[in-house]
Parts: sequence; C-alpha cells; structure tokens
Amino acid sequence: MDELEILKKGWQSREQEFPKLTYKDIYPMLLKKSSSMVKWIFYISIAEIVLWTTLYFLVPDSSKKFQEGMGLNDLFTWINIFNYLVVFVFIYLFYKNHLKIQATNSIKELMSNILKTRKTVHYFVYYNIGMAAVLMFIVNLYYYYNQNKLHEILRSDDFYSTVPAEMFIKFNVIGGIIIIVFLILFYWLIYGLLLRRLKRNYNELKKIEL
Repeated sequence: MDELEILKKGWQSREQEFPKLTYKDIYPMLLKKSSSMVKWIFYISIAEIVLWTTLYFLVPDSSKKFQEGMGLNDLFTWINIFNYLVVFVFIYLFYKNHLKIQATNSIKELMSNILKTRKTVHYFVYYNIGMAAVLMFIVNLYYYYNQNKLHEILRSDDFYSTVPAEMFIKFNVIGGIIIIVFLILFYWLIYGLLLRRLKRNYNELKKIEL
C-alpha cells in the first residue's frame, strides 16, 4: 500500500477526532506521483528504442543478405528512418509532458496534463503496433507477388533450400503475428500499468475539484 492510501485510511479512521480534511491536502502528493509516472514513461520509451536498435545490430548477416537479395534494403532503410523520426518526436512529447506536470500549479492544469500524457502514450502504442502490422502486411504481400525470386533465394540458402516459397510466407506471417501479440502484451504490461496509475490520480483530482 502506498503513502497516499495509508494517509487516506488514517484520515477516515480518525475523522471523529480531528476536523475533516479535504483532498486538497494531498494534492502535492498526487503531483509528485504523477510527475514520477510520466518520467518513467519517458525513460521506458528511451530504453525501448535502445533495445530495438541493439536487436537490429544482432540480426544475422544471412538475414541481411536475404533482404538485399529480395531488393528490400531500400524499403527497410526508409522505413527505419521514418520510424526513428516518429519515435523521437514521441520521446520529445513525453519529456515535454513531464516538464509541464512538474511546473503545474493548479488542479485543473494537472488534470489536463495527465489527460494529454495518456493520449500521447495511446498514440505511441497505436503507432508502434500499427507500424508492425503494416510492415508485416507489405513485406509478405511483396513475397507473395515475387515468389519466383523468393524461391531462387531460398534454394541458394543451405538452411532454407528445401522450404517452398509458400511455406516460407506462411511461417513469416505466423512469426509476424507472434511479434505483434508480444508487442501488445509488452505495452499492456509496461505502459498500461503506468497509465492505470495516472488514471487513478486523475480520479482523485476529480474528487478534489468536486
């Protein structure tokens, strides 16, 4: 149980002994907790881009040669550039939201900033999951319409030499779906936890306003 809940229970149990306290007395604590959560969202977003960048450099050379053979290098390069630009914009917005919450001096401003932060995180999650789904669709559609080329490249690879192009596409689709499910679970567990706590703070602030 956190400090806020302990304080509230203490007030409720001793309300007969002392004058009734208002929720405005716990506003500084709500401000501090909200600022801390938004700061963690900022840190996690940075850690996430570092993780995906690290994983990219761990991709085997055989996979990179496969992409090159299929003529996908330019596509992936431009997608990566676009993706990094978008993600850095979101990271900047997370940082900006953190500064705004730190500098807020009213309940209404804090409530507004919490809503903006939640909305920004939702857009960030939707973008990442949507981008993964669109990329999977485009790549596998390209494989489908270039099966002859795909078959030639698979035959030249010792590991995939016996795998038909159709089977490779099916496995690729299944792998893509697994990755998207993993992303959904990751965002639900990590960002979802912080957003639920922010929502709880927002509801407490609404009580103050009332």
